[in-house]
Amino acid sequence: MTWRTVKQLADAAFPEELFTGEWQNRPSVLDDYKPDLDDRWNEGFTNAWELWEEIVPLGYKGSYQRVRAYVHKKRTLPRPVIARPPSPRTVSGRILRRPETLTEPEQIQLKTLRTYCPELDALTRHVRSFAIMLTQRQGEHLAAWLDAVRQDDLPSLHPLAAGIDRDLDAVTAGLTLPWNSGAVEGHVNRIKMLKRQMFGRAGFALLRKRVLLA
Repeated sequence: MTWRTVKQLADAAFPEELFTGEWQNRPSVLDDYKPDLDDRWNEGFTNAWELWEEIVPLGYKGSYQRVRAYVHKKRTLPRPVIARPPSPRTVSGRILRRPETLTEPEQIQLKTLRTYCPELDALTRHVRSFAIMLTQRQGEHLAAWLDAVRQDDLPSLHPLAAGIDRDLDAVTAGLTLPWNSGAVEGHVNRIKMLKRQMFGRAGFALLRKRVLLA
């Protein structure tokens, strides 16, 4: 007996690992049940004992050790590296950003997602066209944008379209005219900040003075 044979016998974890040479490719009583085992393995069931119990009622007459060796072999096989999909937050961030600010890998990944998901592609088109209306004051295109949103199966955008319809004139004016309520909102935010700072510490008289003198 050679040293290589001795080492092979010593390193074998299961009896099936000793079947080499002419024994290696011989038919096995497990062959007919390997497709069932593979399907269960792909579903996430990797316990050899449970898999053996499942194929016994199907007619398997072999030993548990043979099933265990087959499962052990599947565990030791290298698994293909699968790229991790981007999170919803990452995808939404790339949709909301200006296309020219995205890096080339980000553009390629977003393009791939849009190719395989028609709903995401339609959502991206609507979001970017609305951003153009907002930044370039193209309120005259709002009606056409609303019609395009209603034609697509995007339930998440339909409430937004319905809300814009209820105040269409005001939204159109906001997307067209150069004036906005940003200054007023800033004063309201400042007053609320002062109120929170003084909550439970002083009365209305002191709050009034702080608002007027701030």
